[in-house]
Amino acid sequence: MTARGLRTRESLVSAARRVFERDGFINSRLTDIAREANTSIGTFYTYFDSKDEIFTAVLQVAQDDMMHPGLPRVEEDPENIAAVLEASNRAYFEAYGRNAKLMVLLEQVATINPEFRALRVRRSQLFTDRVARWIESAQESGLADPTLDPLMTARALASMVSRLAYYSIALGESWDVDAMVETSTRLWFNALGMTLPQPAGV
Repeated sequence: MTARGLRTRESLVSAARRVFERDGFINSRLTDIAREANTSIGTFYTYFDSKDEIFTAVLQVAQDDMMHPGLPRVEEDPENIAAVLEASNRAYFEAYGRNAKLMVLLEQVATINPEFRALRVRRSQLFTDRVARWIESAQESGLADPTLDPLMTARALASMVSRLAYYSIALGESWDVDAMVETSTRLWFNALGMTLPQPAGV
């Protein structure tokens, strides 16, 4: 694809995101997306075959934003595990805030569309698998409870954080981000049988 073609495709994806967030998935029309991108419907079909396909492209951009690189750094510096975990949780909540409207749409569409339900499962599995590797590393380092199943534990902890973000950010319970970070980090440490380091001077 040419550089111009890439710019046009990116413009369509950005326009689609604005339309989906404004009108919802069901009520969004391809003509609205083309108009928002200042292009023709013919140009739209040069790059995408359907509303489902461009919605998938929009979700991919959001997923790339939300799959932040914080957790893998624990393997490199196990002594800094508390700071890395806290930074990772904060990065997730902040990224969720940037993508909350899309996350709500994905929840809705996944209930009626098997393809998007599978996409949602795959997205969740990517994060869960990464957390499981992090837990395994912590167990091998003697930091985490070795009797825990890494994958099941990862699913439980990742679900806890994602639902906290969903209720607070997407559904408007509006918990303070600092409080969510502190609480989720402490719960992770407790669940994994680790001791959260005390601040200096305590």
